[in-house]
Amino acid sequence: MKRFLTLVICLLSLQIVKASPAVAKTGATTQKSTDTTFARNANPLPLTGYQTMMARRLDSIKKDVPLDYNEFVQNYIDLYSQNREEMGQVIGLSKYYFPIYEKIFRAAGIPVEIEYLSIVESKLDPNAISRVGATGPWQFMGTTAKLYGLSMDGYIDERRDPVKATYAAAAYLKDAYEEFGDWLLAIASYNCGKSNVENAMAKAGANDFWSVRQYLPAETRNYVPAYIACAYVMNYYGKHNITPRPCTFATNVDTVMVNRYISLNNISSIINIDIRVLSLLNPAYRMQAINATPANPRRLIIPHVNMYSYAALYEALNAGVAAPVAQQKTYVPSPEENRPEPMPAYHKVRRGETLAAIADKYGVDVQDLKAWNHLHHNKAVVGQRLIISHG
Repeated sequence: MKRFLTLVICLLSLQIVKASPAVAKTGATTQKSTDTTFARNANPLPLTGYQTMMARRLDSIKKDVPLDYNEFVQNYIDLYSQNREEMGQVIGLSKYYFPIYEKIFRAAGIPVEIEYLSIVESKLDPNAISRVGATGPWQFMGTTAKLYGLSMDGYIDERRDPVKATYAAAAYLKDAYEEFGDWLLAIASYNCGKSNVENAMAKAGANDFWSVRQYLPAETRNYVPAYIACAYVMNYYGKHNITPRPCTFATNVDTVMVNRYISLNNISSIINIDIRVLSLLNPAYRMQAINATPANPRRLIIPHVNMYSYAALYEALNAGVAAPVAQQKTYVPSPEENRPEPMPAYHKVRRGETLAAIADKYGVDVQDLKAWNHLHHNKAVVGQRLIISHG
């Protein structure tokens, strides 16, 4: 489902040169008998000394989510631990993103260690887009994003917002756990959907991931082992000669509420901060502009600046109003602040536009766009009036 996991699966096939049937190029040829070997009720072969050590390490960092050890997990540990430069970058990014995730997860009542799932999803890249259009650090498809309160229009895509997207991910995972009663199954459903997990549970007659794994889609069979491997590497990277790389943008930030339209380029000039840094800190603003109003203010994240730069920004944003106090570090709003914006009902196709581009602009799926407009092809006809929201 996700770009990073697909890449990992492809790379992993190059690592397996022995007769192990654990993970093939796409997971599609995983043997049924092997899938059942590590069910929790099975009796796997005795572990070697190395495997025992790895199992103990995983057990030592386990909190609420089971971190089982087996050959599937080991294959991903090998892959991630050998990809030292990329994992070093991820560790550096986690210094900024993980405090945001952890605060939201604690408030939602879900295990904070599920934050590692965002690495499998996007490598902590808020601008990541998969081949099927899943977007943001938590890789939401448009339909699911709207179900969980994320707003998408021509100016903003809240799937890219680390705060709001994490609220949505937490809500989804909590719903899934309440349905399945198992965190690994909840994580699996994040990849393949709840209905696929329900079907796998019915076929297996069981309610734990390793027992139902063989009945899940091929990608999902590898998704949970990849998550466990990420949890391991993020805690034991030093044991594998992985050096954390510094985050490429400031992690000491302030949050300012904006209640008017302003471009990020203007803000960049006012506070003398590179526009690329502002864009990284504010990835949800698609046009590099904040389309805010007094009735619908929006958050602006800026690197911590001196009092003179902040005063200049205040003058640009709130002339004649008492200057607000910047909130330090990671500001996390309450769920009540996550109010979706209304979308226009129609879009008139202009020359050069495609259905895919129109769907992406408004944060909807191409298939939904085709269904709402009774289209049987992928061509956008110039001048056609398309329904882009379906109430």
